[in-house]
Amino acid sequence: MTTLAGIPGRPVRVDAVLDAPLSRWLWLVKWILVIPHYVVLFFLWIGFAVVSVIAFFAIAFTGRYPRPLFDFNLGVLRWSWRVAYYSYGALGTDRYPPFSLGEEPDYPARLDIAYPERLSRGLVLVKWWLLAIPHYIVVGFFLGGLHLGWWDGGLILVLTLIAAVVMAVTEKYPRNLFDLVLGLNRWVLRVAAYVALMTDTYPPFRLDMGGTEPAVPAQRS
Repeated sequence: MTTLAGIPGRPVRVDAVLDAPLSRWLWLVKWILVIPHYVVLFFLWIGFAVVSVIAFFAIAFTGRYPRPLFDFNLGVLRWSWRVAYYSYGALGTDRYPPFSLGEEPDYPARLDIAYPERLSRGLVLVKWWLLAIPHYIVVGFFLGGLHLGWWDGGLILVLTLIAAVVMAVTEKYPRNLFDLVLGLNRWVLRVAAYVALMTDTYPPFRLDMGGTEPAVPAQRS
């Protein structure tokens, strides 16, 4: 089956399923429960940075992102997204994230990035800093800071905590709020893939809300 991540123009796919029921109070201690993940991710993100530097030179000279390096960095992003989804990047599930760099298709938060056979040797010099500046401004507002990848503070955290309070009172996660939180995270992950040199497709300035990646618009004849 062809995924959206395999279709030109849509290299990054972010999907999530809102679990139900969710605990009314578990969110109060999730910051403690994810500490083991934060410890591992600290070292993984050091590796992510090193791999990105190596990939930069590989792309600049050959136009290719070495597949083993790509798979490692994709794994780090997947791991971080699952932890964020469980904790204060979404609070969309109470299922503890696996310690895994793999795809984990049974987990309710999923991320896929299509492997690019060729990348621009010239674009790699400017896209991660110059071209991404407008997105850095927007994503900075969403996140409010950088911590173990991305999810710490900012609009996403505020909306997630609002959802937590609503859940504590009503036992339900407001669907519209969930869709918005997922849209913000989807924007962040698209930018992350771009600045990590994993795609040449410029992230759209578009808030695609909801747990399911939106369909690719039909081509006009």
